[in-house]
Amino acid sequence: MKKIKIGVVEDELIIADDIVALLTEMDYDTAEPCGNFEDAINMLNNDKPDLAILDVNLGDKLDGVDIARYIRTHLNIPFIFLTANSDAATVKRARETMPNAYLVKPFQKADIYTAIEVALYNFDHSKNNPPIKKDATNNQQRDYIFIKEGDYFHKVTHDEILYLSSEHIYVTVHTARKKFLIRTSMQEYIETLGADKFVRVHRSYAINLDKIDKINTATLLVGTQEIPVSKNYRDVLMRMLNIF
Repeated sequence: MKKIKIGVVEDELIIADDIVALLTEMDYDTAEPCGNFEDAINMLNNDKPDLAILDVNLGDKLDGVDIARYIRTHLNIPFIFLTANSDAATVKRARETMPNAYLVKPFQKADIYTAIEVALYNFDHSKNNPPIKKDATNNQQRDYIFIKEGDYFHKVTHDEILYLSSEHIYVTVHTARKKFLIRTSMQEYIETLGADKFVRVHRSYAINLDKIDKINTATLLVGTQEIPVSKNYRDVLMRMLNIF
């Protein structure tokens, strides 16, 4: 049976080497560990690990949460967050990427084994048992969704959607002709629509990449609508738009 290959992203060399040593003891294969965003992206694309262990705090502008967003957008593998005493804002950002498991520093061999097996199980289970969405179809191969309003389900093509805004447990789908209010989370709805086209740019906003008319470091314009761009999402967005 082919060994599970794991990619490790940890900026503290000693900890990274310890993790690789433990993984080797447990008969996992490993990619060369790396400690920053750019090296991590190269490792993920070139070595193609089956699972990634990401330190949340990398001591750099782009951290483990940004790598997690890249994985969610471009790859189809589970990932585990390696955390210590992170601030509340970072923890919230990490939680929004929906990691498959967590590892808390300091950890033991049994902890890392459990986290990996839980992550692999959760990932395989969600892949083989996709959730049924209440207000929209889950088939991302189609270029439309149906949104319930009143007694009818309204057909809305992906291209009609300009952007999404969220407040608490509700998401508003903004189109040129009308708005639809849906009871769901922003992250769930982005996954329903397809994370390759609909991207979060702020805690309360996600946009259709094809609808951006203008952009700077703080805001973007979709038609005449000005939408804030949070610094937590800016760098990943710029990379997706090939703006460097």
